[in-house]
Amino acid sequence: MIQLTKIFQFEMAHAIHGYPGACKNIHGHSYELHVTVSAVNSNKNYIPAPGFVMDFKEIKRLVSNSIIAGLDHKVILSSKFLLDNPAYTSQENLVEWEAEPTAENMLIFIKQKLSTQLPAEVKLVQLKLYETKDSYAEWINVNTFNQY
Repeated sequence: MIQLTKIFQFEMAHAIHGYPGACKNIHGHSYELHVTVSAVNSNKNYIPAPGFVMDFKEIKRLVSNSIIAGLDHKVILSSKFLLDNPAYTSQENLVEWEAEPTAENMLIFIKQKLSTQLPAEVKLVQLKLYETKDSYAEWINVNTFNQY
């Protein structure tokens, strides 16, 4: 199986409602997102013209427009956080989520958005989201690996 991975960076702030530690306060991270795709039918002896599973430029355009633009330099807060802290509802660049904006929930959001936007011949294989340089959450399409 041939896989392609494109790496993206973005800056984002969030707070985790009800968390007993420092993450209950609004704070920011320099995120790194790894997006991995492969061909739906990668058991062929060659990749048809032009020879790409997917053009890296197209992956960049798709992820930048549909994911990064909605997260970069934004403050993501949950509805529960805003209910308990109404002063933040006028926060510049605020994006309200129903779920808590944890790395895990961010991956679910990214997976749901990207899965519907990829070309039919390409499947999403893996997402890796670094919240810090040594801590990340990962989503893996287990169906992809069970085929081989």
